[in-house]
Amino acid sequence: MMRKRLAVLTPALAGLLFLAACARSPEEARKPAEEPTPKPPAVEEKAPPPEVKKEAKETAKKEEPSPNVFKVRFDTSKGPFVVEVHRDWAPLGAARFEQLVKDGFYDGARFFRIVPNFVVQFGLAASPAMTRKWDKPIKDDPVTQTNRLGAITFATSGPNTRTTQLFINLRSNAMLDSQGFAPFGRVVEGMEVVEKLYPGYGEQPDQDLITRRGNKYLEENFPKLDYIKKATIL
Repeated sequence: MMRKRLAVLTPALAGLLFLAACARSPEEARKPAEEPTPKPPAVEEKAPPPEVKKEAKETAKKEEPSPNVFKVRFDTSKGPFVVEVHRDWAPLGAARFEQLVKDGFYDGARFFRIVPNFVVQFGLAASPAMTRKWDKPIKDDPVTQTNRLGAITFATSGPNTRTTQLFINLRSNAMLDSQGFAPFGRVVEGMEVVEKLYPGYGEQPDQDLITRRGNKYLEENFPKLDYIKKATIL
């Protein structure tokens, strides 16, 4: 996958939000549109040993769905922020996000692209294997909420192409609503942390190389990027 560029977005003309997806073809861009500057027979049962019981309990807890409204805490290199997820806003998107968090997909992931006064973009895993694992597009949700300041939304490269990449709006981007970008939650704590994530590399990180090499590529070439230490459902 070659470097993905963002489509241009002006206040008068809403562009598509394109973010790189986990294993898409080189020609498919998955980045948010932006302003001109910058660019997952019966046998008797014997009582399992304590450790097996504990493991089974933890597995059941992991697979148990969260409430209709739940929160996810992101501990990052700049501090924590909390996202409140509303299933009724975008049911399919909320469910996919929950699965990804429970699988540890975002742990270690970099905020590889930040456009001031537009969006913070992330969602390519630290491990290429994890990125490949979740390259499973989901269908679109209807847009029921606007892309307001702090809203978190999946990126797409066209209809029914959402996988893992997300963006957080750094302002009101209502022009994206009509393009099918359906917010499933919003930042309710720590928006100031989101706003101070390192933006210095602009468009330089190559999303194809992130997909293929993961954090190794980013650590070698863009060491100042902020990152997610752990994402946890509260």
